[in-house]
Amino acid sequence: PSQLTVFWALCGRYVLGHEAMRRMGTANVLIAGMRGLGVEIAKNVILSGVKSVTVQDEGLAEWMDFSSQFFLLASHLGQNRAMSSLSQLSALNPHVHVSAHTGPLKETLLQQFQVVVLTDSSLDDQKRFGTFCHSNGIKLIVADTKGLCGQLFCDFGEDFEVLDTDGETPASAMIDHITKADPGVVTCIEQRHGFVDGSTVSLSEVCGMTKLNSYGPVDIKVLGPDSFSICDTSSFSEYEKGGVATEVKNTKILKFKPLDEALVDPELLVMTDYGKMTKHQTLHLAFQALHGFVKRVGRLPKPRSQLDAELLVAMVTELNKVSQLDQLDEGVVQSLSFTACGDLAPVNAFIGGLAAQEVLKACTGKFTPLQQWLYFDALECLPEDGGEGEQLTESTCSPRGSRYDGQTAVFGSGFQERLGEQKYFLVGAGAIGCELLKNFALIGLGAGEGGHITVTDMDSIERSNLNRQFLFRSQDIGRQKSEVAAQAVRVMNPNMNITAHQNRLDPDSEQVYGHTFFMGLDGVAAALDNVEARVYLDGRCVQHQRPMLEGGTLGSKGHTLVVVPHLTESYGPAKTGSQNAIPLCTLKNFPHRIEHTLQVRDAAGFLERTLGRGEAEALEVLGCVWGGVGGQRPQGWEDCVGWARRQWETLYNNDIAQLLHCFPSDQLTSSGLPFWSGAKRCPHPLTFDPNNTTHMDYVVAAANLYGQIYGIVGTRDCSAIRSILERVHIPAFTPKSSVKIHLTDKEMEEERESRLEELQKKLSSPPVNSAVLQMHPIDFEKDDDSNFHMDYIVAASNLRAENYDIPTADRHKSKLIAGRIIPAIATTTAAVAGLMCVELYKLVQSHRKISSYRSGYINLAVQYCVLSEPLGPQRFIVSQHSVRLRLWLQPNMLQLHDVVPWLDGRGSCASLPFSAGDWRLTLSPKGKGDTSSPNQCSTVHCPLAQFRPTLASLGLVC
Repeated sequence: PSQLTVFWALCGRYVLGHEAMRRMGTANVLIAGMRGLGVEIAKNVILSGVKSVTVQDEGLAEWMDFSSQFFLLASHLGQNRAMSSLSQLSALNPHVHVSAHTGPLKETLLQQFQVVVLTDSSLDDQKRFGTFCHSNGIKLIVADTKGLCGQLFCDFGEDFEVLDTDGETPASAMIDHITKADPGVVTCIEQRHGFVDGSTVSLSEVCGMTKLNSYGPVDIKVLGPDSFSICDTSSFSEYEKGGVATEVKNTKILKFKPLDEALVDPELLVMTDYGKMTKHQTLHLAFQALHGFVKRVGRLPKPRSQLDAELLVAMVTELNKVSQLDQLDEGVVQSLSFTACGDLAPVNAFIGGLAAQEVLKACTGKFTPLQQWLYFDALECLPEDGGEGEQLTESTCSPRGSRYDGQTAVFGSGFQERLGEQKYFLVGAGAIGCELLKNFALIGLGAGEGGHITVTDMDSIERSNLNRQFLFRSQDIGRQKSEVAAQAVRVMNPNMNITAHQNRLDPDSEQVYGHTFFMGLDGVAAALDNVEARVYLDGRCVQHQRPMLEGGTLGSKGHTLVVVPHLTESYGPAKTGSQNAIPLCTLKNFPHRIEHTLQVRDAAGFLERTLGRGEAEALEVLGCVWGGVGGQRPQGWEDCVGWARRQWETLYNNDIAQLLHCFPSDQLTSSGLPFWSGAKRCPHPLTFDPNNTTHMDYVVAAANLYGQIYGIVGTRDCSAIRSILERVHIPAFTPKSSVKIHLTDKEMEEERESRLEELQKKLSSPPVNSAVLQMHPIDFEKDDDSNFHMDYIVAASNLRAENYDIPTADRHKSKLIAGRIIPAIATTTAAVAGLMCVELYKLVQSHRKISSYRSGYINLAVQYCVLSEPLGPQRFIVSQHSVRLRLWLQPNMLQLHDVVPWLDGRGSCASLPFSAGDWRLTLSPKGKGDTSSPNQCSTVHCPLAQFRPTLASLGLVC
């Protein structure tokens, strides 16, 4: 348990930070109501790592709950929902104490908690407990869903302190110049400094105008992307060089109104879809009227009941006499009435993710909380006018004693059958993949006759997955993600037809996922963690004209995209990331950020990747490899320690001394300007000190890792290692004038080719005594603190940072960078998966209006949710002839005369200069041609007579 405690804390620190995790570890949370929304919130909060969670519910499990309550089994029917969910909730995180309360909510119970969440509660209870919580310093969150609509409310008291408004890493910029004026103007080296008006920055490392280094935080005014003004600098010394401007995060005090006051304040409404402003203003009244309806009639409006809808509309109209909305959307009220009995997993996942994030804000003061109302609706999921499917009536939406009753109440029984017949391909069973599979099981996707889900993920479960990939438990570590996930959702819904694969999706797996496979699908869901895989999958969907649901997260941020054949844009080609790549010469000689000291090579495809990095780096790397199998091979543990000590001396003393010999601290450029200025930090050599913790950490880790490669057992005993170090001879170093320091990547790529070829030949020739020279490769594993991997990386990077006076990084930040960890939290993944499945409802019904679909972008750190209509298909214009091509159109719309202008008068091949994703087409009026379906990035040659079928195979037409 102690190891898991540390593990969960580290997982949360990637997104929330150390102080936030400490505060969260002291928080006690009450979540009232254990239907689908309540259990979703509880799951996310428990995974995040608070001190304790108490779940409260007096109700008994019924079939209507099963459409969204994923921890209920058929055996729980008639039993208390909170008690039935307790064991599964407790297993999510052994660090969190989880308990159940089956009695009624009372003020004496609420007093025991810092945060209270109400779900499935009456408006009277919300007002009553809202007043109590506000006056007693208890943070209150109210969450509710009714069918396709959701509501969220927060009250964190009169003076709530926000320690960090957005959770972003403080922006920093290197200074190029500072004027001596009132106000002084700072010009930065970077083209974009990243600051905004009103930001507060601190200045450091300024030479000449040194008073700024101790001036303290100063408010700035942005003048341009690379400049801003500061305080009066007219009396300061002249600026000489250097300097770093770093954003200072300021705390913020927010005031909240209690629920009864906030009900009548329309200014507190936060929009999620700016095209639905009137709808959400109406929903604010409609949810209040819905509580009045239940109080009057004793139940929610019946599905598709016209009489109940008319009564609810009348009640909302009455409320509006006080609110005086400029426009009341009666259609929204009617739709809410028709669907209010529904209980939908995707809507609960979205609202539950948002609500759980508000709990974390209340516990920690990290991020900006919701002020104070938020509404969500996905009423565009309902059947389109003239669309496919059965006519929805009271009869078709009535309960049938089925686990899907909560969904049938909204969409009818015919739609449920259609869901069960779907064949879907899920790529990825990580954080979003787990959430999607949970939603698939709850809604019954592929769970009927003829339906099927295929999920593939080549990864196995690691400990670091457990805090957000909720289908996995500690006993599953080492097993395949796809197999465990498939097994878990079969427990949720025994009717699930699901097959688990462990294949990577790429051209090598097209014999498995080929034309026949894709043509047999109804759709694809992408739960991938890299752009390249998304682009490849998108290309396959375009080629086979299949819809795709795509989503991704980065900490508190998330996005969703729905790709609909012939209607929307596709994901599209990969955007180049070269502009964000760190130049190799910066990494080698001129680092100025901690990220520049933390670049880890991937061993897969080692030789090819090394050669592809340029001759200079390949020469250095392969030279080390040759030394390892040649005369430098250690014979015992003392040799490993000696090697580590000499490496330390080379890297942190000799190499720096050589660099300064070639470019002294007072070196001038050919223009007469200081060489060591701007982004070039002047380094200084380090002197080894066996009593310095970082110095010894490097030697201990390096020696042990070096020994592991050769099968030599090491030790962590620093006293014993110090004794060996006393006997290690460190050769004197004299800098050489003949050594060339590379200033650019181009210079590094011009290294001696003959030496590289020589090394390649040496390494490709098998040694005579290969058994004796055997080495043991080590796979990098960031999550095992006993394997010396992160010990070495943290020490090595911080020593290099010390060389260049760069602020060092602690272990968790180093792990984040070196492990290429994409920060993820359960709240965001749940919300994103919910939005993806909302779009799934529309795809299954074959919605044909682009206005029915939504792309989403969320940032839960600042409660920013924007849902907007997706863009139409990409268009490709041949500039010389002004002929337009676009994605998805039917091949029979192609007009042959539109093609003729592309052909030159000589009858030779003529290129059609457009691309769709990675497709390129070349037309030829002569020759046999090739009409086979092409691979990505290929060129298709075809005579005019075969032009149409070729375009058809591409899914592209004019």
